[in-house]
Amino acid sequence: MNDAKNKAERYLAIWNETDGARRRALIAESWAEAATYVDPLMRGEGREQINALVEAVQSRFPGFRFELIGAADGYGDNLRFSWGLGPENGEAVIKGTDFAELDGGKLKSVRGFIDQLPAAAG
Repeated sequence: MNDAKNKAERYLAIWNETDGARRRALIAESWAEAATYVDPLMRGEGREQINALVEAVQSRFPGFRFELIGAADGYGDNLRFSWGLGPENGEAVIKGTDFAELDGGKLKSVRGFIDQLPAAAG
């Protein structure tokens, strides 16, 4: 289970990385080239589109950070974890759960579900 936690934390670190060059390097290390991301609000295919999604979230919620909620778990090439997004050192105002499929240790697809979304954030 520690491996699942490490993978989930690396994934969230990408969403928290504000330096574009560093974030692109983290995406290249962690995501397969043809990876996909989809949740109820957005979708992206490939590393550049995934990077653009991260930039959009950071622009929409400046100063907010993603944090792991509870324990991440996984089996085989599957990973599941919950997260919160809120002001740094503050309460998470948006919460979700992501399910990821890995390929050779890299993220192949991520499907996100929003568990808590205030009306003003949607």
